[in-house]
Amino acid sequence: MKTRVLTQSDVRSLLDMARAVDAVEAAFAAHGRSETQMPVKVYLDLPKYDGDFRAMPAYYDGSAGVKWVNAHPLNPQKHGLPSVLGMYILSDPDTAQPLAVMDATLLTAARTGAAAAVASKHLARSPQTVGFVGSGVQARTMTSALRAVYDDFEIVASDRADEAARSFAEDVGGRVASLAEAASCDIVCTATPSREPVVRREWIRDGAHINAMGADAHGKQELEPRILLDAKIVLDDWQQAGESGEVNVPLAQGVLEPDQIHGTLGAICAGNKVGRAKDDEITVFDSTGLAVQDVALARLIFERAEEEGVGVEVDFRS
Repeated sequence: MKTRVLTQSDVRSLLDMARAVDAVEAAFAAHGRSETQMPVKVYLDLPKYDGDFRAMPAYYDGSAGVKWVNAHPLNPQKHGLPSVLGMYILSDPDTAQPLAVMDATLLTAARTGAAAAVASKHLARSPQTVGFVGSGVQARTMTSALRAVYDDFEIVASDRADEAARSFAEDVGGRVASLAEAASCDIVCTATPSREPVVRREWIRDGAHINAMGADAHGKQELEPRILLDAKIVLDDWQQAGESGEVNVPLAQGVLEPDQIHGTLGAICAGNKVGRAKDDEITVFDSTGLAVQDVALARLIFERAEEEGVGVEVDFRS
């Protein structure tokens, strides 16, 4: 049996964001029902190179796979490369045959955007405005995913680099604003590499939903802890978020207690927990990125590649 090799352009041609959102939502629900296997991601920290690698294996609904991905925030400046690069191996769990090897850079961005859309679907009110704190690649995939869920909303872009905000706003038909204005929208999406809070409590309006996507390693945080204390907090995974999510620093400092956390998005998608309960409550989705999201989207991409004959077939055993 041959292995299908898919480049980033192949993945882009096969990716349908509406289907990606559905696949990621189903994976969250299965995870909430304890129907998946997902060891905690393994970090290989390399401060000498200003970055780290992560290995993320998972099993979900007849598919197994592993993602090898990095976070090198200085890559664009130092090497002219994206800060996140990745590869995915999708395997047949019965035979262990590698079904596909594919670029996971776009896959990672797409599944993260899809996760924000799933969280917004369950935790946000229908938005008139969506604000972005950080206007890079991730802001674009979150926009695409949110547009698969909501018909119309105004996009408000902010970034510490003015050109990044302008470029994003032009690409998606939004407008550039201050950080405070972007953080005052109905839905706020944060995607920065910050290790200290960049969003203040006084900027967040009652009834807002926040997709906190940037904190994905120990010591990272984007939100002033007072926001979390006033909000219904929903995690993607208890262990990962406690070690590397938005809640990791407040928990370690004793500012936030575990019993102040509402639960997981998987439990909400599975119907075991309530999402938004009141119009005026603030909700926060703390996303660290789950391997079950990756395997769900990798399988979707592989199945479409098989149907359409996209990619190159390689016999690695020859």
